[in-house]
Amino acid sequence: MVIPVHDVNPVQRTPYVTYALIAVNFAVFLFTPGIAGSVTGDSDVSQLCHLQAFLEHYAAVPQELIHHQMPRLVPTGEVGIGPQGPGCVAAPPDYDKSPPLSVLTAMFLHGSWLHLLGNMLFLLIFGNNIEDRMGHVRFTLFYVACGYAAGYGFALLNDDSGDPLIGASGAIAGVLGAYLVLYPKARVWVLVPFLVFLPLRLPAWIVLGFWFALQAVYSSGGAVSTAGTVAYAAHVVGFVAGMLLAWPLRPGTPPPPAPRSLLWGRQARHTW
Repeated sequence: MVIPVHDVNPVQRTPYVTYALIAVNFAVFLFTPGIAGSVTGDSDVSQLCHLQAFLEHYAAVPQELIHHQMPRLVPTGEVGIGPQGPGCVAAPPDYDKSPPLSVLTAMFLHGSWLHLLGNMLFLLIFGNNIEDRMGHVRFTLFYVACGYAAGYGFALLNDDSGDPLIGASGAIAGVLGAYLVLYPKARVWVLVPFLVFLPLRLPAWIVLGFWFALQAVYSSGGAVSTAGTVAYAAHVVGFVAGMLLAWPLRPGTPPPPAPRSLLWGRQARHTW
């Protein structure tokens, strides 16, 4: 997997919404109950129980989205002692949960630093140009729409799953799909792991097309969603939704600037 670090595609206005989304995601992560263990690397049972209870309340769950089947028992955040030792206490939920609203709240939840930083890196690199093209308000609506499409799309494909679905990657996949439609020839600096990380400048259609192909292959393997696994199907649905929503803007989108710097000692071709 290549790691994008920068795109050669300047914007005309400050991407306030993109910056705000990144700030909110970081703030929610740092203030998530029980997340301190993932920051320090020494989670205990109490922290894990608080995290499970929080995710059960605010994450999107396919069974709840499709069948409106609310669980009879949920983690309370307390620790109890059972036959197998310490564990999380479960009890009937003492709150009312809106499954449709949980898709929105789940977009701002992440299970680890790696999960958060990976998502925010892609949003920072590719989100500013999509916001610049769409405008602040339309970009906000677009981002949320892609997140909902990804959440419900994953739930339809995994309607019997009771595992929580969290993360901004479905919405960000929509941003990547829009970028592929609007700026396929924009150059993207990436790091390619090959013994060491090699810097390369590649067209966006190669970087994002390769990313989408990987998600499609992985999703066909029946990946499911938990805090420790990846909802590849949500990425695929979000990416396709982003492409479809951005397609009407394609005719009026100005092309990115032609690259002028050197790549590996020779002038980069303009016809990729």
